[in-house]
Amino acid sequence: MSPAFVSVEDLVIAYGDVRAVDKVSFGIAAGEQVTLLGPSGCGKTTTLRAVAGLERPRDGRILIDGKPAFDGSAGIDAPPEKRSLSMVFQSYAIWPHMTVFENVAFPFRVRGRPAAELKPAVDKALELVDLARFADRPATMLSGGQQQRVALARAVAFGTKLVLLDEPLSNLDAQLRLQMRDELADLRKRLGFTALYVTHDQEEAFSLSDFVVVMRGGRIEQAGRPQEIYRNPRTRFVAEFLGVRNILPCELAHGSGEVRLPDQTVLRGREVEPGAPAEAPAIAFRPGDVRLDDAPGPGQGGSGVVTRSLFVGDVQHVFLKSGPIGLCAHVRPRPGLEEGKTLFWRVAPEDCLILRK
Repeated sequence: MSPAFVSVEDLVIAYGDVRAVDKVSFGIAAGEQVTLLGPSGCGKTTTLRAVAGLERPRDGRILIDGKPAFDGSAGIDAPPEKRSLSMVFQSYAIWPHMTVFENVAFPFRVRGRPAAELKPAVDKALELVDLARFADRPATMLSGGQQQRVALARAVAFGTKLVLLDEPLSNLDAQLRLQMRDELADLRKRLGFTALYVTHDQEEAFSLSDFVVVMRGGRIEQAGRPQEIYRNPRTRFVAEFLGVRNILPCELAHGSGEVRLPDQTVLRGREVEPGAPAEAPAIAFRPGDVRLDDAPGPGQGGSGVVTRSLFVGDVQHVFLKSGPIGLCAHVRPRPGLEEGKTLFWRVAPEDCLILRK
């Protein structure tokens, strides 16, 4: 494993008696992106702001390129301008009285860099984000997507090796968000900068990141490669947050990897932590992994009555009730999925995950 370019160690940030960030630790290898993922109030933006030098932690250490930016025990707290990083804010933070060129040039002027260095760097950054033709335009005359490009150009123009991004796409509409996500991934690939990214959008996190840190209540709930977290959420919270809508209470049966649902349906599944204490065990599977048929078929599953059926384009969301349990299936639209219909559902054992806590 590559040595960490950014290292966050046992970080604690508190407001009075409330710990917004509680002993958080992670590293970012040079050229990689780590994303802090979680719901509002989980501590992800507070952690990013501490790395930027905009929040003063109570304890822990932050190292950037091997140098301490913060060390609670040694009394080190470097100001933001000494941390060799750039930041892209959720609100763009564009200066309305400046042109596009002047906005991107701002970090150079603040640092007192000569004009001979400033112009070629700004021109190159604007070319990278396809805004060169708008260099002399007032920033307020740009669309939201173009303003976000200005913010990205400003972040990369100065050539810092570390870029922090705080929900940079959340203010854009859905289609533009997808376009900007692709452009951001391409920009990081071409420039090779290291990134710490914050979002509440799991699709955004998985598509952009080398490593994902899922946070809850100021702590790390799970961390790993996107594919590993998606396939093996370790807790009910992570599973729910990642869109696993079918999380059903169960009892562990006698067979290994076998459970019994409240309606007496028996399912087999994978165990992320076999042998761990069973604290309110549940079995989880995604709606897209459920198959619905008009008659019983091979494989494991049960039957249920359709209580709701929603057409959402290429997919039909079908909700079933079977005694005390309810589940959801995402299937291709077809006749026979209307409310009141009895259907037989199936799910493969490899798509079922047994959660022990």
